[in-house]
Amino acid sequence: MTEPSAAPAYRIEDLANLSGATVRTIRAYQDRGLLPRPERRGRANVYSDAHLARLRRIAGLLDRGYTLASIKELLEAWDAGRGLGGVLGLVAEVDGPWTDEETVRISRAELTARFDGTSDDAAVAEAVELGVLEPVPGDDDSFLVPSPQELAVAVELHSAGVPLSAISDHLRELRGQVEHIASRFLEFTTEHVFARYLAGPHRPTDADAAEAASLVRRLRPLARQTVDAELARAMRLLAVRQLRGHLGGDKAAAPQNRDRFVALPEETMRAVDRLVGSPRTAEFVALAVERELRARALDRLASSHAASDDLGQTP
Repeated sequence: MTEPSAAPAYRIEDLANLSGATVRTIRAYQDRGLLPRPERRGRANVYSDAHLARLRRIAGLLDRGYTLASIKELLEAWDAGRGLGGVLGLVAEVDGPWTDEETVRISRAELTARFDGTSDDAAVAEAVELGVLEPVPGDDDSFLVPSPQELAVAVELHSAGVPLSAISDHLRELRGQVEHIASRFLEFTTEHVFARYLAGPHRPTDADAAEAASLVRRLRPLARQTVDAELARAMRLLAVRQLRGHLGGDKAAAPQNRDRFVALPEETMRAVDRLVGSPRTAEFVALAVERELRARALDRLASSHAASDDLGQTP
């Protein structure tokens, strides 16, 4: 009669080699309660395939961006029989791409050529800081472009005469405003759609998580569609106002207090941005102009009064 084969048993060094974790990491996981203690056989500590599977599961969750504290909660749910499949499916849906764009690679020479031969190391460094370009490890002459569309917009603006520094400043301001829009959309959908999955004291069941993941797939394009529609409406409205302002407009059709657009030097705009912040630049300029107009009106009144006194004193 053939004896059943014994389950594999590993020393901690063997477990480290198989899992890719270090001995120190394995011991730290044990101290945190993420990994069960080994079985004691005589004078040796022995690990099993269950320990190996657990380490690989932890590594997979770390790759998804989970913290060790969150991983501990998930593993406790797993041990309690509630499963990770639905939760990880929801996480994968949220972490998935929110755009159809694919990252492309571009050389420094190609980048310079696209910007009409302009080589600007400061602009490149700023693009890297903004995430428009990503360095390629081990290759100083190449970059990854997460959003080819965003780079194409920058190329078109530069070819139209917009300085690279102004494009970067505009992107910083735009990004802050768009992040605010995204935050509000998430707050809105969380309150009215996802609250029923998140309000309970426990993590959602597999069925709940699967339903939430389906909702994410359906709602994902709505934010972009809404922003596209509202941006088109606002651009049409403001473009008409600006055109009327430049052409003088039809006094009968245009409102009496229509907006006027005045070009200011780039250095002046940057100075104002540094002073009050980009969102309040227009307000600051308007108030500064108003203060200047009031000061001049006061000067005229004072000059007129002084002139009247001089005439009264004439023999």
